[in-house]
Amino acid sequence: MAKILEGKEFATAIKENVRKKVEEIKEKYKISPALAVIIVGNNPASEVYVRNKHKACEDLGIVSKVIELSESVSKDELLAKIDELNGDKNIHGILVQLPLPEGIVKSESEILNRIDPKKDVDGFHPVNVGKMVTGENALLPCTPAGCIRMMELAGIEIEGKNAVVIGRSNIVGKPMLHLLLQKNATVTLCHSKTKNLKEMTKQADILVAAVGKPKFVTADMVKEGAVVIDVGINRIAPKKLVGDVDFDAVKEVAGFITPVPGGVGLLTVAMLMENVVRAFELQGV
Repeated sequence: MAKILEGKEFATAIKENVRKKVEEIKEKYKISPALAVIIVGNNPASEVYVRNKHKACEDLGIVSKVIELSESVSKDELLAKIDELNGDKNIHGILVQLPLPEGIVKSESEILNRIDPKKDVDGFHPVNVGKMVTGENALLPCTPAGCIRMMELAGIEIEGKNAVVIGRSNIVGKPMLHLLLQKNATVTLCHSKTKNLKEMTKQADILVAAVGKPKFVTADMVKEGAVVIDVGINRIAPKKLVGDVDFDAVKEVAGFITPVPGGVGLLTVAMLMENVVRAFELQGV
């Protein structure tokens, strides 16, 4: 039976390291790293996520500024607010909570790209994506970076392993590929057009599922003793969340497995907090 990689344990370790760095920054510079989160409209799920980020900041000594904008806000008004935050030396990280309302969702790329790359704590800006691909110092997407950190903290060897990522999103799948490559894994990226998917996944020492389909990865797709990282969060009932992996069946085959909930999601917020500190450092404040 697999060892369960509990997200809380690893997130706590990351946050404690962030807490120490924040204290050092306060002592040295007499200022705290600060995160500004822009939320547009009244999406209930987004409001929960923003509250969680705000609480995490407060717990670690990071200044948190939540900017609530009306659902009817224009693209130009939102861009102007981002420009204002870009120019504010007391704000070190900027995040626009997704999804955006229908009126401006078509401009999502333009809006996210307006954020100063050095303040882009989501790691979505093309400058940061390009630096990630070439292995330069960059702010990394929080979820895939959290997956890597979890494996490192758990003592799981990545170098030389066969890794398979299912899903090619810009938020998880593609950056996961590049981060695994940087750790010297041999990586295969699978997606909806991949043929013989099961043959691919059965060869994986490390299998990352990020497809957004409940219990998509079954036990017969998993190599004995593999590390299985489940990034999926799927609501199948009002109070029931499951991942992309059939957890109960796969845990009997895998060597390590992350649960949903309680797995990778907890590391995403922890890595965001780390990115705020890294953004502070990148700006040479």
